[in-house]
Amino acid sequence: MIRVLFVCLGNICRSPMAEGIFQHLVEEAGLSDQIVVDSAGTGSWHVGEPAHRGTREVLRRHGIDYTGRARQFTRSDLDRFDYILAMDHENLSAIRARANGSTDAEIGLFMDYAPDAGVREVPDPYYSGRFEEVYKLVRQGAEGLLAHIREKHGL
Repeated sequence: MIRVLFVCLGNICRSPMAEGIFQHLVEEAGLSDQIVVDSAGTGSWHVGEPAHRGTREVLRRHGIDYTGRARQFTRSDLDRFDYILAMDHENLSAIRARANGSTDAEIGLFMDYAPDAGVREVPDPYYSGRFEEVYKLVRQGAEGLLAHIREKHGL
């Protein structure tokens, strides 16, 4: 199994959106038996809460059902996941600090899988409300990531 974890600050906007979109693409590709998807937040403020209403609404408009609940990123995630992808540099730094160099996971910025998007970070729509804009970016990243995984792992 290839295990993919998306990480943002509170795990209610960007990372659950990435989880939902990527899971949808994995299912469409018939790879659900080979790729496991999850998301987490570096902060604990929203643990146990559903994704932000804006995230749920934009996913629903695009035909993606998402029912996950927020959880906090843990040290054990570094051992359980093959890919740990941060939505921005702040969360990437938090992940790397917890890893302290002792993980085999591929840790990086999610948008590095969408170099044509013109951005390296996924903006947080929590205050701006720009969920559709974030959806478009995350979709590009998810498509690029899936292509990368398929090529690297011969899927």
